[in-house]
Amino acid sequence: MPVEAVVALRDADRPRCDEQVRERMAGTARSAQSTTDAPGPVRVGRDKASIARVYNATLGGKDNYAVDREVFERMQSLVPEVRQLALDHRAFLIRATRFIATQTDVVQYLDCGSGLPTAENTHQVAQRLASTSKVVYVDNDPSVIAHGRALLEEDEQTLFVAADIFTPSAVVEDPTVRSFLDFSSPIALFLLGVLHHYDGTPTPAEIVAEYVDALPSGSYVAMTHFLDPEDADSEVARRIEHVMVNSPMGTGLFRTRAQIEAMIPPQLELVDPGLVQLSRWWPDGPQLRPVAAAQRCALGMVARKR
Repeated sequence: MPVEAVVALRDADRPRCDEQVRERMAGTARSAQSTTDAPGPVRVGRDKASIARVYNATLGGKDNYAVDREVFERMQSLVPEVRQLALDHRAFLIRATRFIATQTDVVQYLDCGSGLPTAENTHQVAQRLASTSKVVYVDNDPSVIAHGRALLEEDEQTLFVAADIFTPSAVVEDPTVRSFLDFSSPIALFLLGVLHHYDGTPTPAEIVAEYVDALPSGSYVAMTHFLDPEDADSEVARRIEHVMVNSPMGTGLFRTRAQIEAMIPPQLELVDPGLVQLSRWWPDGPQLRPVAAAQRCALGMVARKR
């Protein structure tokens, strides 16, 4: 990368401290709240990058448009290992689901901000290991809604609900969710890769707390979030954040460990090894390859509600 470009990025106002960026994030959050419950066709916009489609492009999927691939390519040009960060998120989802399906008695999943289907989705992992598992996916991205409706026709134990995940009451009080999941029995709540795309009111901590309050004792919560490590890797975090927030996607904040820890309600007890780098949570084997800086810019955890 040209030195001038690096200097420009270093000198740019950090998005999490910039009021213009906060307004842009808030505007994105407001626009994301317009969901559709109508049975007719869903209009999928191609002129603005979608969080779900950019993630799909980063994973090498095909359910994306040129505007989404442009965001990914800009991130990759600044941080070549950004795809590995996305792969780490997907691998964390698989391991967290596997843990719940094999090490607990929980067979109900509420996956908020589910994104576009790729290989090894929550329902596939859970139902392969515990055949009675039920999964409700929640999202309001038009692209995801279209895929979610198709999913309804394939699996009687998997449902899709179009709702604003940043309004917990709209999710947990939804009639479809209530009729499908038994809120008197433990539920696994997934908030994977979603809270770093939100910076509004209520706060992320208040959103998590409202969800957790609605869950019965013995439930589990899995959460991931982009991290500003507050060390030499912070420059990498800032580069990715700069592209995300200033792209048509408009969101993607890297918060500090303290800010992320503040989102964890006191009713939750962390499962070992706690809130850690994604690849360090129940790894499938020893880490033989070097860990890239971008991989150190995200944390994940699974916790049990007391």
